[in-house]
Amino acid sequence: MSGSTVLLADGTLSDFGTKFWDVLQALVIFLGVLALIFFAAGRAVGRFSRPLTIAVFLGPALLLILVGLIVPAIRTIYLSTKNSDSTKGVGFDNYTWAFTNSDIQRVLINTLLWIVIAPIVTTVLGLAVALMVDRLKGQAIYKSLIFMPMAISFVGASIIWKFVYEARDPSQPQIGLLSQVAMALGWSHPPNWLLSIPLNTFLLMVILVWTQTGFAMVVLAAAIRGIPEDIVEAARVDGARGSKLLFRVTIPMIRSTLVVVLTTIMIMTLKIFDIVRTMTNGNFKTDVLANKMYSQSFVEFNNGRGSALAVILFVAVLPLVGYNIVQLRRERAVR
Repeated sequence: MSGSTVLLADGTLSDFGTKFWDVLQALVIFLGVLALIFFAAGRAVGRFSRPLTIAVFLGPALLLILVGLIVPAIRTIYLSTKNSDSTKGVGFDNYTWAFTNSDIQRVLINTLLWIVIAPIVTTVLGLAVALMVDRLKGQAIYKSLIFMPMAISFVGASIIWKFVYEARDPSQPQIGLLSQVAMALGWSHPPNWLLSIPLNTFLLMVILVWTQTGFAMVVLAAAIRGIPEDIVEAARVDGARGSKLLFRVTIPMIRSTLVVVLTTIMIMTLKIFDIVRTMTNGNFKTDVLANKMYSQSFVEFNNGRGSALAVILFVAVLPLVGYNIVQLRRERAVR
C-alpha cells in the first residue's frame, strides 16, 4: 500500500515537472519573440518606423481578438446552420426550433426575467446601501462586509445558498436556514423551495443579488462622493431634503454610473450559468439560455442547436454593450 502511494506520488511529481518545464519553455519562447519584435521596432528608422511601431503594439491585440473572438464567432454562426453532427446544412431550422419549442420558450422567458429583475434589484440595493453607509462612522468596515460576497465564485455562493434553501420534512431537524426561519414564524409546512415554481427562479436570483450588491455599492458610492459639494449645498439651501435631494440631485448627477452598473449586471445575467447549473441543473423550470446552450452542445451533443442558442445569446448581449459604449462616449464628450 505504501509502495503504491510512493509510486503514485512520484508519478504525480514527474507529471507536474514535465508540464512545468513545457510551460516554462513556451513562456521563454514567447518572451524571446516579443524581445525580437521590440528590438526590430526600436531599430527601425525612416518612413517604416511609425507603421512598424503601430503594428508591434496593435498586432498582438488584433491577433488575439481574431483568434479568440472573431473566428470562433464566425464558426459558431456557421455551425448554427448545420444539423446535430455538423454534416448537413439545415438553414434556419435551429433558430425556428429555438423560438417555437415550448421548453426553449420557457428558457427565454426565464432569461428575460433574469435580465430585468436581478440587475434592477441589485442596482437599487447597491444605491440604497451606498447612501446609508455613507452616513455611518467606520464605513470601510461595513463596505468590506457587504463587498465580501463578491470575492466568492458563483459556484461557491450557490453551494452556500443550497444549504440555506435545503428543505426537509417538518418532523425532521431542519438544516436549511430558510425553512427553519419559516417554521419559527409559524409556517408549519414550508415548501421545498427549489421545487416551487416559479418561486425557485426568483430564489436563484437572490444569489446573484447577494454577490453583486457589493459591486454596485462600491461603484455608486464612489460616484456619489464625486458629486461637487457646492451643488449639494445649493440644493439644500433651495429646500431640497430627503427624497427630493435624492431624485433631483443625486440620481441625475450619477446617472451615467447607474447606467454602467445596470448594463454590466445585465450582461452578467445573460451569461449566468454557474448558479443554475449548481443549484438545479436547469430542472424544475429554472433553466436559462447559457445553461441550455451548454446542455445542447456538451450533454446532448447537438452542435447545431447549441450553436444557435449561443448566437441568440451573443445577439442579446450586443445591444447592451453598444448602449454602454455610447453612454461612455457621451460622458467623455461632456468632459
